[in-house]
Amino acid sequence: MPFINAKLSMPLDGAKKEALKSRFGKAVTLIGKPESYLMVDIEDGHDIWFAGKKLEKGAYISVSAFGSPSRPDCAKMAAELTSILSAELSIPGDHIYITFHPVSTWSWSGTLF
Repeated sequence: MPFINAKLSMPLDGAKKEALKSRFGKAVTLIGKPESYLMVDIEDGHDIWFAGKKLEKGAYISVSAFGSPSRPDCAKMAAELTSILSAELSIPGDHIYITFHPVSTWSWSGTLF
C-alpha cells in the first residue's frame, strides 16, 4: 500500500494531474510497490517557502509505504520523482523536497496488512 502526497506551488489542470499520477504509478515500482495499490493525492496551488523565500515553482512530496523500502530504492525513486517534476512542471531540483515514511500497520477495505 503506497501513498504519494504531492503539494505543489502552482495550479494544475486535470490533464497535468493525470500525467503526474501516471508517472508516479511507474515510479513507485522502484521501491518494490505495485501501481495497482497506489493512492495519489495531488494538492496544487500551495504556498511553499524555503529559507524564508516563497517558491514560485516548488514541491513537497511525501511517500508512505507499507514496510520499509531500502535506502538505495528510495534514492532511485527520489531521483525519478525529481526528474518527473522537473520535466512535467519545470520545477528546479533544488526546489523539490521528498520524504519517505515506512508504515508498519496499514489497513485497506477494513483489513490490516
